[in-house]
This record gives sequence, structure tokens and C-alpha cells, in this order.
Amino acid sequence: MGVVNLKKIVGFLAIALVVFYIFTQPDSAAGSIESIGATLRNGAESVIRFFNQLVV
Repeated sequence: MGVVNLKKIVGFLAIALVVFYIFTQPDSAAGSIESIGATLRNGAESVIRFFNQLVV
């Protein structure tokens, strides 16, 4: 049971830090989200390209 409570506490702290980061540095937070989105998009495009090459 102690581990579950520790997981909840760590989760809440992580969420609190993200919210704090967004409130104190919104421009940097937006840039980080854009960067993560670009990375995910590039990864998805690479996977699509891979499967297209398998089919062709």
C-alpha cells in the first residue's frame, strides 16, 4: 500500500510541476509542446515511410 501512495504523490507532484512551469514560463512551455509534437510527427512519418517501403 505504501508504494501506491508514493506513486500517487509522485504523480501529483509531477502534475504540479508541469502546471507551475506553464504558469511561470508559458512561452517555454509552448515551445516544449511544439517540439514534442514535431518529434512525434516525424516519428509517425518515418513509420509510415517504412511500411510504404515494405508494400512497394
